[in-house]
Amino acid sequence: MKILVINTGSSSIKFSLFDMNKNLSLAEGTIERIGEAAAKIRFKAPQYNIQLEKEGNIPTHKEGMVHMVELLTSGEHPVISGTQDIDGIGHRVVHGGEKFHEPALLDADILEAVRDHVPLAPLHNPANLTGIEEAGRVFADIPMVGVFDTSFHQSIPDYAYHYALPHSFYEKYKVRRYGFHGTSHAYICRKAAEFLGIPAESANFISIHLGNGCSMAAVRNGKSVDTTMGMTPLEGLIMGTRSGDLDPALHFYLAKEANLSMNDLDRIFNKESGLKGIAGSNDMRDIMAKSDQGDPKARLALQMYAYRIKKYIGAYLAVVGKLNAVLFTAGIGENSDKMRLMVMENLDHIGMELDSAKNSAPGSGIRDISTSPSPVRILVVPTNEELQIAMETQKVLKTMG
Repeated sequence: MKILVINTGSSSIKFSLFDMNKNLSLAEGTIERIGEAAAKIRFKAPQYNIQLEKEGNIPTHKEGMVHMVELLTSGEHPVISGTQDIDGIGHRVVHGGEKFHEPALLDADILEAVRDHVPLAPLHNPANLTGIEEAGRVFADIPMVGVFDTSFHQSIPDYAYHYALPHSFYEKYKVRRYGFHGTSHAYICRKAAEFLGIPAESANFISIHLGNGCSMAAVRNGKSVDTTMGMTPLEGLIMGTRSGDLDPALHFYLAKEANLSMNDLDRIFNKESGLKGIAGSNDMRDIMAKSDQGDPKARLALQMYAYRIKKYIGAYLAVVGKLNAVLFTAGIGENSDKMRLMVMENLDHIGMELDSAKNSAPGSGIRDISTSPSPVRILVVPTNEELQIAMETQKVLKTMG
């Protein structure tokens, strides 16, 4: 079975093609800057030694979908002979609200429900819908499945997802904690359980996704019971450009004292804060280098970033109870041994003992970086959200017979 995974942004399309019989990625690519003067295109198919980067005129997502098909079917060694070789398409959808606890076969009713959730994710769901609609035109007879970032966190109990606000806000406007990065958290928890040789349905983890966006999940008996992101991706950890947790009264204070509008505050908290706001860059590698050179703001940014994660580890240990492992994933979590060291420093008193040599040793794939006697394992687990979406899509298609 061949599954095409599509993740559509406001000006981009990211895609991956998987052979699920072999659990193998056949090809992947990105089309960025759609609608600009020159779209940027990257494509690779390792089994044919194909790797290209070029620019092209792609004014809309419709042309982007057509170009994606051309990349997969043209050239001296086409990856597939035509769209008929594709058995199903999995779409990443950011927000499924309370309606979607599982992936869903996309039809008119499901698309309308996704559209109803646009107010909850105004920057993401419209782009996801565009991708679904345009893919439906290009791949007219191929079944499509929506996989929702929020669905993994729908197991969070009501006392953890409610905010202490008038209950009418929840009833009328669906104000509550939803959480994000669910596809990543689900994937690494499953892989960690396999690695440790324990049933996924009885595994207890603290899952830490550290990229430009960052989130943590408390996972008890294989299910998410709390997560750091809230109704929006702004809450929780310090991120590349997002502030994470704030005193809500800051909005009122800054609006008055700095004469800032709500739009100004939205832009500042989401795009100009976090690591960028503190150290002037949202690239962890740059900040690490500046810190090594003695830059006090870079050092402060790293300390704040690690401290926020450490605080949530303590909180989630209380939530989860007997813990099997702490899991690090995504760009920073997988690649920054220094940040992992800063986060796990002095946590041996709660059973989390990092092995410095294992932590700093180069490696790929899932690996254990804790000491042999550590009661709680500390794992680096590379994430693969695209493969998780492909697996979820395959599961839905199999139920269709």
